[in-house]
Amino acid sequence: QVQLVESGGGLVQAGESLRLSCVASGRTFSNYPMGWFRQAPGKEREFVAAISWSGDSTSYADSVKDRFTISRDNAKNTVYLQMNSLKPEDTAVYDCNFVRGRVMDIPLHTYWGQGTQVTVSS
Repeated sequence: QVQLVESGGGLVQAGESLRLSCVASGRTFSNYPMGWFRQAPGKEREFVAAISWSGDSTSYADSVKDRFTISRDNAKNTVYLQMNSLKPEDTAVYDCNFVRGRVMDIPLHTYWGQGTQVTVSS
């Protein structure tokens, strides 16, 4: 009964920025960490970033570290992903999910929504 709706994707040029949002509705399980994943054309879904419930702990894939910043606003049931210095290799469909584990890279739900498309051109 939980819905996760991603938004904020779009078409940008290399070096530009985007801010993705993930809004949870229904029963949100807000105590759980949340994370972002992405799947590029022809590739497997990969972990991007995660944040603990309180926001005091974050985790990033090496490929996005120092460029992406994850944050959350529990009052709005929203998780954000600020993406700076975007590269063509960042092109993918971005999905959010509840996560678990010490590294917070294990998705809690086996189902995925449609995500939001991020396309970075050279």
